[in-house]
Amino acid sequence: MKISIGHRLFASVLLAILAVAAGAVFLLRQNVLASFGDYAVGIELDRLDELSADLLRQYRKRGAWDFIQPDARQGWIARELGELRQARAAALQAPGASPGAAASASRAAAPAPPAPPFLPAPPAPPAPPAPPLAPHPGAAPTGPPPPIGIGAPELELPLEQRITLFDADGRYLAGRDPLGLALARRALTLDGRTIGWLGVARGSRPSDAMAYAFLEQLRSSLWLIALGAVGLSALAATLLARHFRRPILALEQGARALSSGRFEVQLPAGRSDELGDLARHFNTLARHLAGAETARRQWVADTSHELRTPLAVLRAQLEAVQDGVRSATPDTVDAMLAQVLALNKLIDELYALARADVGALDCKLLEVDLWTLARTQAAGFEARMGAAGLALELGPAPSAARVNADPDRMRQVFDNLLENSLRYTSAGGRVRVQARAHGRMLELRIEDSAPGVPEAALARLGERFYRVDASRSRAHGGAGLGLALCRRLLEAQGATLDFEASTLGGLAAVVRMPLTEDA
Repeated sequence: MKISIGHRLFASVLLAILAVAAGAVFLLRQNVLASFGDYAVGIELDRLDELSADLLRQYRKRGAWDFIQPDARQGWIARELGELRQARAAALQAPGASPGAAASASRAAAPAPPAPPFLPAPPAPPAPPAPPLAPHPGAAPTGPPPPIGIGAPELELPLEQRITLFDADGRYLAGRDPLGLALARRALTLDGRTIGWLGVARGSRPSDAMAYAFLEQLRSSLWLIALGAVGLSALAATLLARHFRRPILALEQGARALSSGRFEVQLPAGRSDELGDLARHFNTLARHLAGAETARRQWVADTSHELRTPLAVLRAQLEAVQDGVRSATPDTVDAMLAQVLALNKLIDELYALARADVGALDCKLLEVDLWTLARTQAAGFEARMGAAGLALELGPAPSAARVNADPDRMRQVFDNLLENSLRYTSAGGRVRVQARAHGRMLELRIEDSAPGVPEAALARLGERFYRVDASRSRAHGGAGLGLALCRRLLEAQGATLDFEASTLGGLAAVVRMPLTEDA
């Protein structure tokens, strides 16, 4: 099943947006459930300003907390709140009193700034009945609030039974026993110094209900979030797919063109991202394939031409003998054998180059003295060079000449290079063989005298079937494979072959090969 890039991008972007939205909702839910109770406790502390003002007024009057009865500590806060409610209700029931005036009368004696009442005033008389709390501080307590685990649980206790009063040092004074409770505290400050603390235990159940109600309202918005995520995903996927599909389609069309043999294809490479890099690499590959195809065609054409020449000569000689034009004399047989040998040499060189191309060229590396090997091979050419009017010069032995090489392959290289100098150097010239150690490399040079090689042709020497025109033309023989074979044989042994203009006026072939460790 084929899934387009647009669909894949749509699914990826949609999943990413939904994952982010789900994570945000989950974190919001956890934060709401974790902190909503603390927020509610803070609001409850704000509602105790009336009680705080009353406590400050009594403390200012007595100068200490000795007005709290030690034997009625747990119910004392609840009774104080009850008295404040009763006083506020009585003020509201007074003739001509407005709710605002009653609230002001109830806070007239308090030194603290005005604060909202602890509970909202009843809308109309008669006032609601007072809770069953003691009418004044000196009366007997009506009993402590129910302890945790007995009767109503801690989370269901009303506010007045969750308040605790501490002194300035944090010691328990009155209200709910704080043992084991997590309290939210607020300082009671008189004349710039802290005289005590009011603490409220968190009533989690009501606030959790509010939190869940908030989350329930939020859940109705999740469908809108999901629809928005789908819409944004479709829009983003469409834009991204259009942005990426155009160069990808161009790459697909280019690859199809390459597979059909049209190597001249080139792609737009103006992008600055990875797709632009891919297009540039594609263009480079196309150029290399075009060059390889051109070289292959040239190789086939040159090989056919080189094979046709000795075969044509051999066929002509055989037909002449067959027709009686020439007799089968030893000279005729020798001429035909020369063509067979030339053809055999060409085939051997082609075979060696083909094996080198596929990495199957066998080289048995041994530690040899390369200078001694080169001098020996050059000595074998001395008689032929003398007959051609050439002088052979051998330089001094280098300081080090031990290398890892295949002796048979190196003899083949030296024979081809010396044969090239013998064939193309004009009579009366010189051929020089010399070597020197340069660092960890051995440099061996075979130079000849005029005629020289044009500068533009030096870079192409070593290409298959390449021959220099003019003085180094095909009139001297050869198929143009000898130097190419030398280069491939040396590369197979970790060496290099370069061509330079010789100081003698001709061509210099430079072989560079690494010396052995103990050389």
